[in-house]
Amino acid sequence: MTLVVENRVAEGAISYADGLAWQRERVAARQANIIPDTLLLLTHTSTVTYGKSANPANRLLTAEEYAARGIELIPTDRGGDVTYHGAGQLVGYPIIALGEGNRDLHRYIRGLEEIVIRACDLLGASGAGRADFHAGVWHGDGYLAAVGVRVSRWVTHHGFALNVTKEVRENFATIVPCGVAGKRIATVSELAGRPVTVAEAASAVETVARAHFTRTE
Repeated sequence: MTLVVENRVAEGAISYADGLAWQRERVAARQANIIPDTLLLLTHTSTVTYGKSANPANRLLTAEEYAARGIELIPTDRGGDVTYHGAGQLVGYPIIALGEGNRDLHRYIRGLEEIVIRACDLLGASGAGRADFHAGVWHGDGYLAAVGVRVSRWVTHHGFALNVTKEVRENFATIVPCGVAGKRIATVSELAGRPVTVAEAASAVETVARAHFTRTE
């Protein structure tokens, strides 16, 4: 089956609530086999999200302080702790049906990490890889991409958030990203040694994701 990619980066940042609604619509359609596997690529307005098992201490501001900074604070149904979405970041939401023989969530998450790592390679952002202390994509102690997923009736949603430009760093300082203290925020532009746009990163992710998820049934 060929992957369908909905690249909405050029439409500008959307709210987290709108992104979640888009996901849920497509999850229901994928469960009913109305649509093929789909990847949503987009950017979000400033939002801090936290998963079901998140530690409240990893949110460093009060709700009022987040609001004053224009950051939405939203609980979500994905796994993982707390993370930030905003300008300078590419978000990818794969809506993938995990069929018989592919229902290994650990392998699926490793696959998402691999997509991001290979996309970084295409962009000239060398050195991206995994860490032995936490999921996601890292450059040494630099957090480059968060990964958090949910599976419903063996259809995935949520996904990854890739830090592309330095714009994303400021509001990451309001949280302990994914509950891992003492780590810096890395960006694709930093690793590439040149300005990389979110649109350029989306194009690279699309290329790699099509190859990764396309399969014959």
